[in-house]
Amino acid sequence: MPKYCLPLLLTICLCLLLLGFQGQISAQEPSTVRIVVLGDSITKGVRTGVAAEEIYQHLLQTNLSMKEKPVVVLNEGIGGERTDQAFKRLQKSVIDRKPHLVTIMYGTNDSYVDPGKTESRISANEYGANLESLVKQLQAEDIQVVLMTEPRWGQKARNGLGESPNDRLELFMEECRKVAEKLEVPLVDNYVYWQQAEADGANLSDWTTDECHPNAAGHEQITKAMLPVLKPLVAEIN
Repeated sequence: MPKYCLPLLLTICLCLLLLGFQGQISAQEPSTVRIVVLGDSITKGVRTGVAAEEIYQHLLQTNLSMKEKPVVVLNEGIGGERTDQAFKRLQKSVIDRKPHLVTIMYGTNDSYVDPGKTESRISANEYGANLESLVKQLQAEDIQVVLMTEPRWGQKARNGLGESPNDRLELFMEECRKVAEKLEVPLVDNYVYWQQAEADGANLSDWTTDECHPNAAGHEQITKAMLPVLKPLVAEIN
């Protein structure tokens, strides 16, 4: 071999070694788990007196992230939204963002009776069917889905008929549980969590800004209910 070829050969070998080393580093870099929280204003969380870092989206991201597996939680809550309205943006707001996991929490708006009305905005059966369709669309994209019931209203809350909105919300949340069981998806039962806390003496007014929307304490309680369900699911994501 000509002498002038040796430096060239050594340079090529060194480059190949460096490329292989860089490839090993890249292979060892942790991949980010992407979670979308889908829902209404309770999910959006923007309220007077509630800081961004106090919303359950941020609390989840902080509590689920690990050095070897970082987690980013994307907030897709829209105030006033119902299940029948969520379809219109599911592709763009959720599926196109390529999440590994999506939580869905609706029902407060679906079940509410407006002033001058005698029925909920949509029926419990419609709500259940809508929820089932949302889950199936996400499952078709191989996305892990977690269903969530809404938190209970505070005792002072009244709907357009002057009744506690919990009376109707409870029927809708039972539909949510049925869909979770039918489609075999995990469930975070915030409604029962808040109901049990109230039975144990908690004043739900202290967890909300207006008997409905969570304050910092309320978001902390939602996070506490979610973490035992989400942690093992995140651990299984590669």
